[in-house]
Amino acid sequence: MSEGGPFRRLLSYMSPHRATIRLASFCSIFNKIWDLAPPLLIGLAVDVVVLKEDSMLASYGLVDPWHQLIFLSVLTFLIWGLESLFEYFYGILWRNLAQTVQHELRLDTFDHVQQQGMGWFDDRQKGDILAILNDDINQLERFLDKGANDLLQVSTTVLVVGAVFLMISWEVALFAVLPIPLIVWGSFRYQRSLEPRYEKVRNTAGKMNALLENDLSGMSTIQSFTAEEREMKRVEALSNEYRDANREAIRLSAAFTPLIRMAILCGFTATLLLGGWMALEGTLAIGAYSVLVFMTQRLLWPLTRLGETFDLYQRAMASSTRVLDVLTSPTEVKQGIHQPPLENVAASNIMLSDVSFAYPGRDNVFSNLNLELEAGHTTGVVGSTGAGKTTLVRLLLRFAEPTSGTITWSEAPISEWKLSHLRSSIAMVDQHITLFPTTIMENIRYGNPECTDDEVKEAATTAEATGFIEQLPDGWDTMVGEGGHRLSGGQRQRLAIARAVLKDAPLLILDEATSAVDNETEAALQRSIGRISRGRTTVIIAHRLSTVRNANRILVFENGDIIEDGSHDDLVLLNGTYARLWAVQTGISSTSTP
Repeated sequence: MSEGGPFRRLLSYMSPHRATIRLASFCSIFNKIWDLAPPLLIGLAVDVVVLKEDSMLASYGLVDPWHQLIFLSVLTFLIWGLESLFEYFYGILWRNLAQTVQHELRLDTFDHVQQQGMGWFDDRQKGDILAILNDDINQLERFLDKGANDLLQVSTTVLVVGAVFLMISWEVALFAVLPIPLIVWGSFRYQRSLEPRYEKVRNTAGKMNALLENDLSGMSTIQSFTAEEREMKRVEALSNEYRDANREAIRLSAAFTPLIRMAILCGFTATLLLGGWMALEGTLAIGAYSVLVFMTQRLLWPLTRLGETFDLYQRAMASSTRVLDVLTSPTEVKQGIHQPPLENVAASNIMLSDVSFAYPGRDNVFSNLNLELEAGHTTGVVGSTGAGKTTLVRLLLRFAEPTSGTITWSEAPISEWKLSHLRSSIAMVDQHITLFPTTIMENIRYGNPECTDDEVKEAATTAEATGFIEQLPDGWDTMVGEGGHRLSGGQRQRLAIARAVLKDAPLLILDEATSAVDNETEAALQRSIGRISRGRTTVIIAHRLSTVRNANRILVFENGDIIEDGSHDDLVLLNGTYARLWAVQTGISSTSTP
């Protein structure tokens, strides 16, 4: 995590845009300077009308009052034009900067998230990550779009008006600016008070998003268990927590503006009375008095927006803390430089030497595991839930790192491989199939974005997916829907296998690829697996032993240890754990030969 407060961290992130920030700030400041000029023009106009040839402008050579008024009119047009021009420029600059920073911050954060190991995701809720990538970044955009300009213009107003007051009458200036220290002090006090409250609001918003995302994803489960009312109560409880957190912040921020108004009233009244008395006594010109009254209003009333601006600022800083904490979080998986040729990778065994691994806060899954996966052979991995089967896959893909020991492939530890090269060498079909809301053609092409339509169709044929695809009304252009919900489980798995075929990687991993399909679909998937695994290093993880029956080698895991190792026939004859599982699944005696 970077040092400094949230604002300093945000400025550091925005350092590539310093030139734009400076230019936008310049336009904001000069827009406000021209905006403050009309009260001076009004004062000069009053001076002309009252004093005529003795006015201040007359001392500069414009003796005729009518010429003076014409000059002021032309000057008014010029000043208003400059004000409008700078307003246009700062609007364009701040808004484009806000959009650019929002865009870059979202992309950088998402890219950083993609580089994290799976353990990082295990410790976080997906809804909270979504809230950071959307709501929190949008909150920053709103501040840059409006709040930054407001802060600059209020500061400019105080400096410019203060200078004008001192030039006209230091006595009136003294009373006019008396409320300002109180307002500034109160602003910082409110800022410090608001900071923890808005941090609580953003954290609660993350929890809310996580719950809603989970409920929407699991709607079929909610409805099948008639749990709608229970979920409604959970959402209601968290929504109340979010509302209460906002109420606490709103209660404090809402009190800010009325208090400022009362302080402003004191300053305005002092200017009105003291300046008026000096004008009546003849020590202050009427035009100057007019300038002071109008300038006091221009000085003090914008300060009433400080409450809204600080509210926006604190929301943005709470969001920036969450976003930048994610962006600066260390990546668990370190990059290497090793990039062996694919032909060498395909011909190399994978060696696990004394590998130990434990998830945070849990006992070891593996303790000094030794295993060799032979190149070009199919290895089946079976065992009870929690035996370490899926953990083995995570380690091979470097979704997690061994706590000790090494995994070697192509004469180098995989920790020394360039991560993209390692994962490009592995094609995986997960038990939880991820399809994207696009066409069937594009979902298969995900395995190799450069391939042709004919190559996609060839891969689909290998995966025995062509039949059902061509029977669909839109065929290859069928939209699969979010997560592929418009397709059956077997159809999704066939598309996933086709995608793996298209990737054509040296190592193929199938993690429960037939776990949720009927017998007929399983038979079709097994034919597909048999074709694509031939001559390729393949690891098949399965609960259904029929899926691994034809593997060259079957490993039986129990509590992170390999308790049995051999072919199907060898393990059945061994009459151990595998034989008992086979008997249960087939309904035959464990002592029988299949």
